[in-house]
Amino acid sequence: MRISRRALIVGTTALASGFAARGANAWDGPFFDVVEGAEDFGIASDAYVYGYPLVTMEMTRRVMTNVVKAEGSRAPMGTLIKLRTYPDATFRDVTAPNADTLYTTAFFDVGAEPWVVSVPDMKGRYFLLPFLDGWTDVFQVPGSRTTGTGAQTYLVTGPGWSGTVPDGMVQLKSPTGLVWMLGRIYCTGTPEDYAAVHALQDQFKLFPLSAFGKDYAPPDGKVDTAIDMKTPVRDQVNALDAAAYFTLLAELLKRNPPSAKDAPALERFKRIGLVPGQSFDAKSMDARWAKRLPQFSFDRIMLHFKLSDGDVKNINGWGYTTKTGLYGTDYLQRALVTAIGLGANRPQDAVYPTSLKDKDGRDYSGANKYQLRFAADQLPPVKGFWSLTMYDAAMFFVANPINRYSMSMRTNPKLEADGSLVIYVQNESPGADKEANWLPAPKDRFNLMLRLYWPDENNPSILDGSWVIPAVTKVG
Repeated sequence: MRISRRALIVGTTALASGFAARGANAWDGPFFDVVEGAEDFGIASDAYVYGYPLVTMEMTRRVMTNVVKAEGSRAPMGTLIKLRTYPDATFRDVTAPNADTLYTTAFFDVGAEPWVVSVPDMKGRYFLLPFLDGWTDVFQVPGSRTTGTGAQTYLVTGPGWSGTVPDGMVQLKSPTGLVWMLGRIYCTGTPEDYAAVHALQDQFKLFPLSAFGKDYAPPDGKVDTAIDMKTPVRDQVNALDAAAYFTLLAELLKRNPPSAKDAPALERFKRIGLVPGQSFDAKSMDARWAKRLPQFSFDRIMLHFKLSDGDVKNINGWGYTTKTGLYGTDYLQRALVTAIGLGANRPQDAVYPTSLKDKDGRDYSGANKYQLRFAADQLPPVKGFWSLTMYDAAMFFVANPINRYSMSMRTNPKLEADGSLVIYVQNESPGADKEANWLPAPKDRFNLMLRLYWPDENNPSILDGSWVIPAVTKVG
C-alpha cells in the first residue's frame, strides 16, 4: 500500500504529541523530517490559508490591469472595464462565465486618496455594484436591492482617511487600499437591450477625488512583461513556494491591513515571522516546507468543500453555500470561495447552486436525457431573476445549434398545463414542440449551475433552506 507524503504529514502530526516523551531519537529516519517542527508547520499552514484571498486578489489585479488601455476583460488600474456582449462557446478567459449580466468593473487603489464612482439612473433595470476589499469581503453593495436604481455618486475611501466628503456623495469605507468594483447589469442579450445597457455603461464614471470638478481621462497603463498573462491565476498562486508566498503576503499586509478580529490569529503567526507592517525574512522559512507547505495548505482549502461542517450544503445533487461575501474569521471558507469563485456576492444578492453529478453521485453525460422539473408553486423564489446554465466538464459554455447557454424565464419557456416548468437537459433537440424548454448539453460530461439573483428572504427561501432545489432526473 502506498501512502502519500501529504497523508503522512497529517497522520504523523496527529501522533507527534503521543510520542514526544520518547525524545527526538525515536524519530530518527524518515519520520523525523515530517514531525520535527510540526507545530510551526501547522501555524504556517494556518497563515497560508489566512492570506490566500489577499495574495489571490493581488495576482488577479496584476493580470487584469497589465495592459496599456482597456481591452476586453482587462484595463489599467483606475480604468473601467465594460464588457459589451455575453461570451460564447469559444470564450476561455475565466471559468463558469454567465449569460445574464454584463460586467462593469475596475481595480483601483484608495490607499493614497479616495476615488469617486458615479452611477447613472438605471431606469428600473436590475443591477448590483459590489465593492470588494483586498480580503475579498464585499464591504458595500449598492444596487437594486439596497439603494434602488436612481443616479448615485459614491466616495470610496481607504483605511484611516479623515477628509471631508463632498456634497452629494455617499462615503463607502474600504478596509484596504485595494478595491475591486465588480458591477453587474441585467441584459436580455438582444441587440436592442445590448444597446440600452451600453448606453448605461458609458455613463458610469470613475476618477480620483483630486480630479473632482475637472476633465479627467485615465492615464495609459504600463505593461510589465514579467507578469504571466497565460497561466490561470490560481495556478500561479499555488506555484509560489512558501518563502515567496509569505514574502508577498507580508508586503500586501502593509497596504491592506488585517481586521481587528484577526488579532488572535496574527499573534500566532508571529511565531513564523509573519507580522503586519513588517517585511518577511524568507531565510527564516524552513527549506523543507518550500513545496510541501503550499500543497498541504491548498489541499486543506479544497477539502473544506466536502468537510465544511455546514458551510457548503449538498442537496439533491446541488452543492451551494450561503456563506459568501462576508466571512468574519472563517478563514477556510474565505479561502475556499476565493479558490473556486473569486468575486462571490453576499448571499442576499446571489446564490450559485452547482451540480457536478446527479443526486446518486453519477456524472452527467450527454449520452443520456435528463429533466429538471419545477412545480407550479416552486419556481426559484427570487426578486431579481434566476437562470440555469450549461457548462462542459471544464466549466465553459457548450456550443450548440440554437446558441443557448442558459435557460430562464426570459427565454420564454412553455409551462405545463398545471403551471409547472420542465427543462429538457440533453444533447439532441427534444422536438420542435419542446425546443423552447431545451438546454443543450454536450455529447459527453457536463455540469450545471443555477443562479439565483436577489433570492427572496421570505418563506420559501434558499437562504434558510425552506426552498429545496429539485434533483435533475435521468429519463428514458
